[in-house]
Amino acid sequence: MTKFIFNDGGRKAAGFKRKNAGDCVCRAIAIAADLPYAEVHKALSEGNYSQRKSKRCKSMSNKGADSGVYTRRKWFKDYMMSLGFKWVPTMGIGTGCKVHLKADELPKGKIICRLTRHYSAMIDGVINDTYDPSREGTRCVYGYWIK
Repeated sequence: MTKFIFNDGGRKAAGFKRKNAGDCVCRAIAIAADLPYAEVHKALSEGNYSQRKSKRCKSMSNKGADSGVYTRRKWFKDYMMSLGFKWVPTMGIGTGCKVHLKADELPKGKIICRLTRHYSAMIDGVINDTYDPSREGTRCVYGYWIK
């Protein structure tokens, strides 16, 4: 079983008090990039505010990072690359789940895993999040950002 450490990425220390904030992307980046939560939150909120509205993503452009981040947008990918991260896909269309949220299936180092409706940070095989999203090692990883 993969180890888990409770880590809110500095959210509480930064003065953000809302529980179930929907800020998993912000927390994961703050943890893996070792950046202040408020700095990451500000950058992601600015990205949400500046993104062009589309048919599928009308509501995100007027919300901050604690309401979710549309991670498939170019501005998000550019932001992650500016922090020194590289995207590694682990699943393609029709391939099925090949990599799970387990220490022995993911590389060592600081990574941010993209899961179903969630992002989670993993540092040297240890999940850093506000809860254990691994589902006892059965949670599929669609890809990850590695530094």
